[in-house]
Amino acid sequence: MTSTVQPDRPLRIGVSSCLIGEPVRFDGNHKRDDFVADVLGPHADFVPICPEVGIGLGVPRPTIRLVVSDGGAVRARGVNDPELDVTAPLVKYLDQVVDQVRQLDGYILKRGSPSCGMQGVKHYRQPGHPPARGSGLYAEALLARFPQLPVEDEGRLNDARLRENFITRVFTYHRWRQMVSRGVSAGALVQFHAQHKYLLLAHNQAAYRRLGPVVAAAGQRDPEALAQAYIAELMSGLSKVATPRSHSNVLEHMAGFLKRALDLEDKAELHRLIAEYREGRVPLVVPLTLMKHHFRRHPHPVIANQVYLDPHPAELMLRNHV
Repeated sequence: MTSTVQPDRPLRIGVSSCLIGEPVRFDGNHKRDDFVADVLGPHADFVPICPEVGIGLGVPRPTIRLVVSDGGAVRARGVNDPELDVTAPLVKYLDQVVDQVRQLDGYILKRGSPSCGMQGVKHYRQPGHPPARGSGLYAEALLARFPQLPVEDEGRLNDARLRENFITRVFTYHRWRQMVSRGVSAGALVQFHAQHKYLLLAHNQAAYRRLGPVVAAAGQRDPEALAQAYIAELMSGLSKVATPRSHSNVLEHMAGFLKRALDLEDKAELHRLIAEYREGRVPLVVPLTLMKHHFRRHPHPVIANQVYLDPHPAELMLRNHV
C-alpha cells in the first residue's frame, strides 16, 4: 500500500518559543512541553516565535495582562505598571513574522498567554466584575489572517481526540501545500480529493457532500479560485473532531471492499472489532490494524492511496488513544 505520510520537504510548525524549552518567559524560565518537544519534534521543523520578546519587552520583563477598557476595547497593560501599554505592538507583530507564518503547516500556541493564548485568556474588567475570556492579541490576529492554518494550544493537546485531530489537520495541510507547490491543476485537485475523501467523511459528512460539487467543477473554473474554495471547506470540515461512530461508519464502508476477499470467519472478526471500537472497548488502532492487514493481502484500487489509513506517522501513536 502506498504510504501517504512521507513528506517531500519537512513539516514546518510554528510554536510559542517557551514550549520547546527556550527561556523567554517573563521570569526568564520556559514552559517546555514534552509532547511538543519530544514526540512531535522529531517529525517537524519548529519555527519558534515569542511576540513579547519580538516587540522588545526583553527577558525578564514586566508581566502584562489583558484589560477591558471603559469603551470595551481590550488592551495589553502592565500588571504592576498600568501605564505600560503594548497593545499596538502585539497586534501588529504578526506583520513582522507573516512571511514565516505563510510557510507553516500548523501552529501551537501557549495556553493562557495574553499574547499567544488561543482561547480562554482572562480579559480583566472593572473591580467587582469577573474576567471575560478570549484570545491573546497576537493569537487573535493570527487566527483572523490565517483561518485555514491548523492552530491549537498545548493545553488542549492533552486531550487525545483534540491532539489526533490537530495533527491530522497539520499533515493534511502539509500535503496540500506540497500539491500546490507543484502547481494547481484540475487533475491534481481531483486526485487529492480522492485520496482524502474517507478522512473527510470520518470528520464531517456535510463538508464531504459540499465538496463533491466543488471537485466536479474542476476543469470548468479557474484552478486557483477552485483550489481556494476547496481548501477552505476541507480544513473547516476537518476541524470537527471525528467520533467513534463516524470512524466506525467509515471502517464499515471500507470493509465492504473486502466482502468478496474474506471468508466468513475473517469478516466476522473485522466487524466484531469495529463494533468493539464503537462501544469504546478498544482504541481505533485495533480495527485499523486488521483492516490494513487485509488490504495488504487483498489490495483494492479505491483503498490503495487512502490517506485515512495513515494520516500521520504511526510512531506518534495518536490512534492508540482515540
